Amino acid sequence: MSGLDITPRPGAGKQLITSYGDGGFKISGKRYEGSLLVFPNRTHPWPVVTLGDVSLDSLMPVTRTEEGVRLLIVGCGRQFSPTPLAMQQALFKLGVALEWMDTGAACRTYNVLVLEGREVAAALLAVN
Repeated sequence: MSGLDITPRPGAGKQLITSYGDGGFKISGKRYEGSLLVFPNRTHPWPVVTLGDVSLDSLMPVTRTEEGVRLLIVGCGRQFSPTPLAMQQALFKLGVALEWMDTGAACRTYNVLVLEGREVAAALLAVN
């Protein structure tokens, strides 16, 4: 019996997160170390190590992009932590909705939204 390949494929130039852990991520076949800012078409190092390092300033590259990011998913590490309300409100005023979840859920959610063609970015805290 031949099967039907149902592996999701992103559009041209779009990237998916294929794994996380061991202090980094694999995105569209390339390994990255440390925390990252991930956009549908590019990836940048994110200079945060702990949840305490996450600030509105550290997230500003997302609001300064020409890509029109409307939703930012923050992967806050291994465990869920409550969303900082002030950060959520400040980003909302800039036109960006904030979703805060553990890093694994953030990776999965980002992939689904990229496949749907949404204007999304992810700020992912690396986990070991």
